Amino acid sequence: MASPITIVDAFTDQPFSGNPAGIVQLAAPASEAWMQAVAAEVNLAETAFLVPRADGDHDLRWFTPTVEVDLCGHATLASAHVLGGTRRFHTRSGVLTCEVSADGTITLDLPATTVEPLGTDGWDGALSLPAGQVVAAGEGGGWSLVEVAAAEDVERAAPVRDVLLALGGHAIVVADTTADDTIAFDSVCRTFVPAAGIDEDPVTGSAHCLIAPWLGARTGRTAFLGRQASPRGGTVGMEVRGDRVILAGTAVTVSTGSLLVEPA
Repeated sequence: MASPITIVDAFTDQPFSGNPAGIVQLAAPASEAWMQAVAAEVNLAETAFLVPRADGDHDLRWFTPTVEVDLCGHATLASAHVLGGTRRFHTRSGVLTCEVSADGTITLDLPATTVEPLGTDGWDGALSLPAGQVVAAGEGGGWSLVEVAAAEDVERAAPVRDVLLALGGHAIVVADTTADDTIAFDSVCRTFVPAAGIDEDPVTGSAHCLIAPWLGARTGRTAFLGRQASPRGGTVGMEVRGDRVILAGTAVTVSTGSLLVEPA
């Protein structure tokens, strides 16, 4: 039986922007090898696979073109957009809950990730930035959070792939803009993930699970708005609630179809 597949642009209200995800709805679990092959064929940052449970929830797994990942915010938001209503997803990162409001905004409840200090050596060169533009670095949840001096440095960063891989290959480059009244966003970031087969991720929900607590620790606030400055671009609302981060965004369906190769 053919499986429905939907391509959704997440964290945007405009088609062909934000972060695209493939959402595959399965009637029963499929093999890991088959899902990985589908993700490689779809060739987006992540493809999500949904399997309904007897209790009305869904099992959810995410694959890049090369590996399975533990957490993916934008493909979870896209999954909620496809299914509609309030949804609970059972994942490798626990149970994730999404709610869709009347205006189409989707909120996503994810685990917060705190950052431990990390040395800055090598990061200027890894991002092709002048010496001194990387002002701090930390690590948490498998990510390196690299703070640069200004939003302009985020936008002009040009990662050197081999150097970035040597430093871990999962980097969030971020600037804190909370003190600049001329900027409408509290943070500006980009994410580079060559270790997972993604040179640059367009909009990264899981990255904001680090950014929100990081901003909270320096401002004392709990609610923020972030911009991801990739070529496609996107906006992510963030609210820190204890050890959770509530992300908010919208999504747009851009295509629907069927996988004609049955799950293995």
